[in-house]
Amino acid sequence: MAEGTGRRGGAGRALPRGAAGAVAALLVATTAAPGGGATSGEDVSADGVVRVGGLPRPAPLDRDGAHNTDLAFTGDHAIGGNYDGFAVYDISDPEDPRLVSTVVCPGGQGDVSVSGDLLYFSVDYPRAGEECGAPSVPVSDPDGFEGIRIFDISDKANPQYVAAVRTDCGSHTNTLVPSGDGESDLVYVSSYSPSEEFPNCRPPHDKISIIEVPHDDPASAAVVNEPVLFPDGGSESTTGCHDITAYPERGIAAAACLGDGLLLDISDPVAPRVLDRVRNPDFAFWHSATFTNDARNVLFTDELGGGSAAVCTEEAGPEHGANAIYSLHGSGDQSELEFRSYYKLPRHQTETENCVAHNGSLIPVPGQDFFVQSWYQGGVSVIDLTDPDAPREIGHFDRGPWDPQALRVAGSWSAYYYNGHVYSSDIRHGIDVLRLTDPRLKAAEGMVSDEFNPQSQPSFSGQGHHP
Repeated sequence: MAEGTGRRGGAGRALPRGAAGAVAALLVATTAAPGGGATSGEDVSADGVVRVGGLPRPAPLDRDGAHNTDLAFTGDHAIGGNYDGFAVYDISDPEDPRLVSTVVCPGGQGDVSVSGDLLYFSVDYPRAGEECGAPSVPVSDPDGFEGIRIFDISDKANPQYVAAVRTDCGSHTNTLVPSGDGESDLVYVSSYSPSEEFPNCRPPHDKISIIEVPHDDPASAAVVNEPVLFPDGGSESTTGCHDITAYPERGIAAAACLGDGLLLDISDPVAPRVLDRVRNPDFAFWHSATFTNDARNVLFTDELGGGSAAVCTEEAGPEHGANAIYSLHGSGDQSELEFRSYYKLPRHQTETENCVAHNGSLIPVPGQDFFVQSWYQGGVSVIDLTDPDAPREIGHFDRGPWDPQALRVAGSWSAYYYNGHVYSSDIRHGIDVLRLTDPRLKAAEGMVSDEFNPQSQPSFSGQGHHP
C-alpha cells in the first residue's frame, strides 16, 4: 500500500476519467459466517468462499491508523504485520485461530518475511533510534532510522529483537531470497519516493538494497550490495521499486517499480540483472507481481490511488487499478514480456470503498493457474488465470463498505492461500480465515508447506508435501 501518510505517501494520484464519479449498486446478502469471530450482522457477499474463522486486531495493535498489513507463514503459525508492530497467531486449527503474542515496534508498513527462527520487519517511517519504541522523527532528520529489523521468533510467545540494518530510503517492502549456500538469507529491500528534502533518500533512487543475514550470527547482518536497476533512468514516475517477487527455483524475479515492470535474472542473487522492462499507459502505480507456477506468465498489479481511493467504480473502467497479465518469451538475455490481458474486479464498488488490485498468491493446483487476491474494501477475489487472454473470477468474499457515509481506508490488505485455507489480513477487522468451496481447487489441499513468504514464490513441485 502507498497510503497518503508518512514520506512514502506519494502514490495518491488524480484518478483517470472521473474514477471517483458515479456509483454502481453493490448487491449484498446478509449472512452469518460460521466459525470464530463470526461476521453476523454485517453485509457480506460471497460465492465459492466461506468465512470459517478469524480474530479481531489485538490490543495494542488496534489503534485507529495502526493498519493490519502483510502476512508470512511458518509451520502452524501466521505472522501478521501491522503499522505498530506484528502479531503471531497459532493456526493449527484454522477455524479457531489463537493469538500467541504481539510485539509493539512502530515503523510504518510492517512488511514481514520469515526464515526459520528469524523474522524480517520493514521500517519506512523514520524513528529516533533502532530500538522498538523509538519515537518518530521528521524525514529531514539525517539520524532517523529506517530499514529492516530482525527478530528471533524461536519462542513464538516471546519474540526477541536481534538487530537492525539501516537502508537508504528505508524499507517499504522486503523479499526473502535464499543465498544459495544454505548458511544465510538475502533480503531484497524496496523503497521509493526520494526527495532533495530527505537527507537519507535523495534522488536519483534507482536501486534496491540487499542485506545478507548469516544464520549463525544474525546480529552481524549488513547491506552487501545496492544494485542499480535503472542505470539509464526509468519513466517519469519511476523513483524506486514498490515490491519484488522472487521465484528462486527458476532464478528469476519480477519487480514492480512504480512506472515500470521489470523481469530480473537472480541466478546470482547478490547481483540481480534486468532482463526486460515494460511500461503500460493504463498503469499509474506498478505495485506487485506474481508468476504462474510454470513461469510462463506474470501478473502485475496497478495500485492506482495508492490504496486509499475508490477506483472499482463504473467510471474508473476495467483497465485502471487492475491486474495486467504478461507472458514470458525466450530465455536468459533474450527474455521478453508480452502483454496479454487485464483483470479487474467484476463487481462495482461504492464511492466510500477504497478498492484496487493488491496482494495475492497462487492456489497450488497442479497444472492450473488459480490466484487469490485482496482488493481492500472490494474484498477477496478468486481468479482463474489458466487462459492468460481471458482471466475470470470464480469466487469472492466481500463485506461491503466499512462506512457507507464516508471513504475511510479499510478492507483486505493481503489474501494468501496456505495449507488448505485463505488467510486475509483485514486492515480494520483483523484476520479472516476463508475456505474455498469450488471443486476445481480441491487438489490444493494436498499441498502442505512448512514455510511460506508470498514474495518468495515456491514452485508447486517444491512447495510442500502431502499430509
